[in-house]
Amino acid sequence: MIKINKLEIENVKRVKAVKIEPTANGLTIVGGKNNQGKTSVLDAIAWGLGGNKYKPSQANREGSMTPPHLHIVLSNGLVVERKGKNSDLKVIDPNGEKAGQQLLNSFIGELAIDLPKFMNSTSKEKANTLLQIIGVGEQLHQFEQQEQELYNQRRTIGQIADQKKKYAEEQTYYPDAPKQLMSASDLIQQQQEILARNGENQRKRQQLSNIQSQYTSKGQEIEQLKERLRQAESEYVQLGQDLEIAQKDAIDLQDESTEELEKNIQEIDEINRKVRANLDKDKAETDANDYRAQYDKLTTQIEEVRKNKTDLLANANLPLEGLTVSDGDLVYNGQKWDNMSGSDQLKVSTAIVRKLKPDCGFILLDKLEQMDTESLEEFGQWLVKENLQAIATRVSSGEECSIIIEDGYVSSQNNIPPEPQKQEAPKQWKAGEF
Repeated sequence: MIKINKLEIENVKRVKAVKIEPTANGLTIVGGKNNQGKTSVLDAIAWGLGGNKYKPSQANREGSMTPPHLHIVLSNGLVVERKGKNSDLKVIDPNGEKAGQQLLNSFIGELAIDLPKFMNSTSKEKANTLLQIIGVGEQLHQFEQQEQELYNQRRTIGQIADQKKKYAEEQTYYPDAPKQLMSASDLIQQQQEILARNGENQRKRQQLSNIQSQYTSKGQEIEQLKERLRQAESEYVQLGQDLEIAQKDAIDLQDESTEELEKNIQEIDEINRKVRANLDKDKAETDANDYRAQYDKLTTQIEEVRKNKTDLLANANLPLEGLTVSDGDLVYNGQKWDNMSGSDQLKVSTAIVRKLKPDCGFILLDKLEQMDTESLEEFGQWLVKENLQAIATRVSSGEECSIIIEDGYVSSQNNIPPEPQKQEAPKQWKAGEF
């Protein structure tokens, strides 16, 4: 990864003359009071490496007759300079060949020199930046859209199921009512059929009575009319046979009652009301169960989509352990952006910026005074562990500062003594001034 080995700045904004050799790995803090030139140092680096779109609106230091001068030495051997009346860019590679902004753009990340652009974006924009970098943004968007559609569909089905269930519970049920609606015409027809059968039974009884009467009469005729005995006995025998048949037909006869049918005919409206109520309740319960089954099916589909999202991110090459995207938001160690500590926000931002341009090994950070020294130390240790370089500013003159800027110069009260003028800086020096 490419880092800043050394930088020299003259007459840029509030900076008069500053020379810094940042720590290769970890945090280099430029401290000092307000309006002393701290932010000007970062603006100068951004201009020097990022191109004229980062050029300050008033690049030349107020009151200076000498044009701005920038000299930046990178760890890959490139020397970047801006000097002269027009502050033209000159890039010299280790072989002495000249190059330009296009070469710098190939390895220097835009967000590395303008990290606030990323940190001040919305949580959704941060998450989209990460997803686009790791190449799963479009696929994850499809999963989330599918999940939302299923969720909305399931919510509607659930509401209908609850309504159906509530409606079913409110319906009165009559366990003694028949399962089907009754028809008055059907009941009358049944009554007529029973009456017809009863009439047939009465006819047979009358027939029995007639035969018995005839049988008796013939017996009397036999007694009275001996001369007609033969004929009467024949008729008697025949009538005896008929009598036997009639007796057999009548012995098991039993009249059916129409009382229940008459009652049903009279109460048909009430009975049908109960039947309809029972049918409505049964249908409502069936509908409720059907919608609940649909709800459960959609729940299974939603869980499957969520698992696909989880698997997609689990298999993605994320730039930081513990970093993921949930519901379109960045989440680090279980916390969304607005719940992250300042140190964690810087870790996440730095990791994503590094992922965007892996060859860019440094970032610029302005206004770190909102972070306490413990958080600064934690962030610095993480930078060292990740082999990254950060150059930051802080309104402070405490021991956490690598150098102190006063009135555009490196202060003589620095925590790291300045390098004597007109001498080549030792390889490991930290800060100095012209």
